[in-house]
Amino acid sequence: MPSLQSVISCQSDYDPTALPVTQANAIIADVIEPVRGIEQLPIRSALSRVLANDVISSIDVPAHDNSAMDGYAFAGAMLNQGDGDVVLEVSGTAYAGNAFDGEAKAGQAVRIMTGAVMPAGCDTVIPQEFVEIQAGGNQVRFRPDAVRAGDNRRRQGEDLARGQAALRAGRILTPADLGLMASLGVVEVKVRRRLRVAFFSTGDELRSIGETLDPGCVYDSNRYTLHGMLQRLNVELIDMGVVRDDPEIMEAAFRTACEVADAVITSGGVSVGDADYTKQIMARLGDVSFWKIAMRPGRPMAFGRIASGGHEAVLFGLPGNPVAVMVTFYNFVRGALHRLMGADVAPLPRIRVRSATPIRKRPGRTEYQRGIVAPGPDGELEVRVTGEQGSGVLRSMSEANGFIVLDHDQTSVAAGDLVSVMLFDGLV
Repeated sequence: MPSLQSVISCQSDYDPTALPVTQANAIIADVIEPVRGIEQLPIRSALSRVLANDVISSIDVPAHDNSAMDGYAFAGAMLNQGDGDVVLEVSGTAYAGNAFDGEAKAGQAVRIMTGAVMPAGCDTVIPQEFVEIQAGGNQVRFRPDAVRAGDNRRRQGEDLARGQAALRAGRILTPADLGLMASLGVVEVKVRRRLRVAFFSTGDELRSIGETLDPGCVYDSNRYTLHGMLQRLNVELIDMGVVRDDPEIMEAAFRTACEVADAVITSGGVSVGDADYTKQIMARLGDVSFWKIAMRPGRPMAFGRIASGGHEAVLFGLPGNPVAVMVTFYNFVRGALHRLMGADVAPLPRIRVRSATPIRKRPGRTEYQRGIVAPGPDGELEVRVTGEQGSGVLRSMSEANGFIVLDHDQTSVAAGDLVSVMLFDGLV
């Protein structure tokens, strides 16, 4: 992997005290490379894993021309035999899994079911609701403009041709992908090994759930938030608890985390005024930079790589405030972990909706306001802020259903203006 400092040295406008979100993400992307471990799994066990190789179809899908619906198969040329209705003799029936044994001749049709192989001599299917059955079921009549030649026929290989890539490497496998592989007869698939992610919170004031809260202490919520966000990424979790503000304890925690995980995530200890030895330990163990991101919330952040005992891990030092942890995770860590696991994932999508109220904003930083998207009085979607936007107000995250994203150069928003929203559905 390229060193962090070598990547930073190529940034002509690099300023660690006011780093734009886009530039920080570009640096992270340049530093991180995917893990190399690969394992082979039965497709039932591969859900949410990252595909290591392209899955190539060994068959045509569908394997034969077949009917897209229940109806009657015939030669499309019969539609041009005159001005009146088309009248065809029914010569047999084709079922899915039981093909018609014979050939439809001129003036004949074959009763056909959805998915059945198209009989020889047929290239068109008229849906059964468009025909009039006559002569005790031995004859059908329909208007020639009820269908066009070639309609309602699925062609061999139109979904997938033999030798075509059905799924590309880097894809995070979905339930539909498992079904697709099964339809191709794939039994096992090669995937990237699961990432191992260690995480812990720092601070003497933090207490775990179940412990007594002494004066000035708070329960540690960040580990539970991180646990939930990481679970969504299907990584192997290593929860190291709360680490006290003690240099020896802190260094031991970083070393242990580095030796057992691919990535280490901490919350707290990277802000101005935090204990200096936390940053000193991070820097001493590896190639780490300390940034003040031009964003709100979530300004302080550390990123780099640390090493111990012959092992190396990517480090993300996140702020201590609960909302800032979530904002920085989704804007930096999530994408970086996807890259580390070898996944080809697009940036989180945004929608454009109108703002129900004015929002103050000064240019020069990206802001993530917690918002609630809902239909307005006219039925059109609009978004309003949840109220107090302090980075320690975790309740506002629970109430919100999306981030209102105000980009770096954007100014204040008037009521009725369109704004970008990153929806939480499937995210938090």
